[in-house]
Order: sequence, then structure tokens, then C-alpha cells
Amino acid sequence: MSDSEQADTTSPEPKPEPAAKPNVVRRLYDWVLSWADSPYGVAALFLLAVAESSFFPIPPDVLLIALALSAPTRAFRFAAWCTAGSVIGGILGYYIGWGLWATVEPMLIPRVFSAAKFEQVTGLYNQYGVPVVFAAGFTPIPYKVFTVAAGVAKINLPAFIATSIVGRGARFFLVAAVIRRFGDQARDLIDRYFNLVTIAFTILLVGSFILLKVVLH
Repeated sequence: MSDSEQADTTSPEPKPEPAAKPNVVRRLYDWVLSWADSPYGVAALFLLAVAESSFFPIPPDVLLIALALSAPTRAFRFAAWCTAGSVIGGILGYYIGWGLWATVEPMLIPRVFSAAKFEQVTGLYNQYGVPVVFAAGFTPIPYKVFTVAAGVAKINLPAFIATSIVGRGARFFLVAAVIRRFGDQARDLIDRYFNLVTIAFTILLVGSFILLKVVLH
């Protein structure tokens, strides 16, 4: 048998399978991170914080961490912009719930957040009122659920704004402080322990509300 005939009988090498396309949330996550390397990173952080408080699925912490790691001495400035955007977005979410809920409910549930989470948060507002907003700044439940539910529950708007500033500010400045203190190690530290700490803090805070209610009544 000739060399050419032997070559013809060899089986072709299998073609490599195309890499799986990332899902929508992962693509959004990567897109958000891409702004950290652009001259418009701070503006993107502010707008992301506005959007996340009312409808956008990716939390601003992602971009805040990336920006703060690139310039740790400006971490608190980034946190301030993030807080301002988040509070403004929270007011937008409040008005969506206050005046447009009947119109936007089919668009937000279940696409942006689940009916179960929304009912859970509305129940917390009915039971504890404005202090829930402070806990919302730390809880892993998306903040947009709390802002829209606050409008539906029609809780006091000035109190909502003041509590949002304290709660969201505490969250973002905590992230900034960790990055300034631990530098490059901060990302792993936040990824590993931040949600655990915020859940524990929320449980402690809600427990305090219950205790206060029992004592005062």
C-alpha cells in the first residue's frame, strides 16, 4: 500500500467543540467590569448604582471593587459616588412602586425579581416600617426589591431617603475600607466573607427590631 493510500485511511482528528457562550448575567457582569479600565469608570459606577436600585440585575459592588483596587487611595471617593447613585436610584424605585406599580408589575415580576421576594419584603415593611431600609443596605436580597416595595407600601419618603443614605453608605464604605486596608487581598476576602457578614448583620438587626417591639409593647 502506498503512502498516499495510508494517509487516506487515517481517521480525521475531531474538531474542537466551540466554547459555551456565557449566559446573559455573566455577559452583563463582564460588561460592567470592562468600565473599570475606561476613563468613564466613575460615571459608569454612578449610573450603575442608580440603575441597580430600581431595575438592573448586577450590583454596583462589582465595579466599585474593581475601581478601588486600581486606585486604593480613591476608594472612599468611589464609595461616595456609589452611595449617591444608589440613593437616587432608590428614590426612582420608590416612585415606580408608589405611582406606577399597577403598570410595571408584569414587567418586573418575575423578570427582575420574584413575587415571593417582593411579598417577603412588603411584609417586613408592614411589620417594621422604615428601619427595614437600613437592613436592606446590607442584605443579599437585591436592593431594588426594597425600594419598589417601599413605594408600594407608601412609607415616609424623607425617612426612606435618610435611612437609604446611612444603609447604602455603610455597605459601600465598608467595601472601600476593606480594600484600603487589605489591598489586592481584599477581593478574595470580600468574595469569601462579605455575604456571610451581611446576613449575620441583618439577622442581628431584625432581631433587635423584634426585641424592641416586644419591650415597647
